[in-house]
Order: sequence, then structure tokens, then C-alpha cells
Amino acid sequence: MGKGTVESLQLMLEKGNKKAFTDFYIQYFKRLLIESDKYVKDIYVAEEIVQDVFLKIWERSADLTQIQSVKSYLYRSVINASINYVNRQRNLEHHHQKIVDEFTEDQAEQLDEENELIILLFDEIEKLPPKCKDIFKMNRFERLKYREIALKLDVSERTVENHIANALKLLREAMLKKRNTEIGNSIKLFQLLFFF
Repeated sequence: MGKGTVESLQLMLEKGNKKAFTDFYIQYFKRLLIESDKYVKDIYVAEEIVQDVFLKIWERSADLTQIQSVKSYLYRSVINASINYVNRQRNLEHHHQKIVDEFTEDQAEQLDEENELIILLFDEIEKLPPKCKDIFKMNRFERLKYREIALKLDVSERTVENHIANALKLLREAMLKKRNTEIGNSIKLFQLLFFF
């Protein structure tokens, strides 16, 4: 594509010319990668940013009608995306630091107690009957719906539902037996069983 005019880029995209687009990608990729890395200081993140810019060009060729220069557009898009990434990271770090700074002994106790419950719960999940355990894990860990599990295992949705109900019953009984729980812990236990 030579220096790459806006018209030739649009024509290439309209025709869906993947070979020409790959050549265009190769022509600019390394230079844009270097530019992004100057901001984000992480070559893998820079690579994702540059790839994302090219993907947007491929998917939204209509947006190119407003641009004057392909090279200028590429650099501007990559620099803008890199700055946005850095700003998001700073905001996230600031938010995390605020959480750490305001962290109390009570919160540490609460987290420790919750994590202890989770460990106990995971131990009990492993003790469930094999089929019951597999179905429960598919539902809770893989986030599969009853219908999806039924299709995968070639069983009825009612069978899946029964296994989940049985797993919850067994886990609730085992956990309440294992811990001399007070009201607060019982509520946490209920939340863990249904929402973790």
C-alpha cells in the first residue's frame, strides 16, 4: 500500500482484502508498538493496544471517512489508547491504595473468617458423591445452566436440579455440623452456598 493513503485503505477494507491488510499491519505494527510501550511500559499491554487499534480499523472502516492521514490517525489512536490505559491503571491503583489505607482490624478478622469458611466449604465439596460433585462444580464453578449440564451429561434437567438440591443440602448439613456457627456465620454460610 506504499505510504498508505486514506482512499487506498478504505478501498482495501471495502473489498475485505485480508492479504493487503496484513501487509498494512506489518508495515506499521512495530513502530506503533514502540510508541505505545513508551507510555504503558509493558510490551505485552502495548501489543494488545496496537492490535486493538488495527481491529477497530478492520471492523469500522466507515469511521475512516473523517481522517486526513493514515499514519497520523494510527499514531494518534495508539497514543490515545495508551494514555487511557495508563489513566485507568492509576485510578485503579489509587482506589486499591485507598482500600489498603482504610483497612481495619475488624475487616481483617471478617475476611479471615470468610476465607476460613470458603476453605471448609471447598473441602466439603470434594466429599460429595461423585456425580453430585461434578454437577455442582459445573453449575457453581463453570457457571453452566441446568439445561447446559443436562445436554453435556445426557441427563434430564430434573436430574441436574435434584443433584444441585442434594449438594446444597449435604453441604449445609456438613458445614453446620463442622462449625459451631452463630447467626452471623450462618448468614455468611448461606451466602457462600448460594452465591459463590
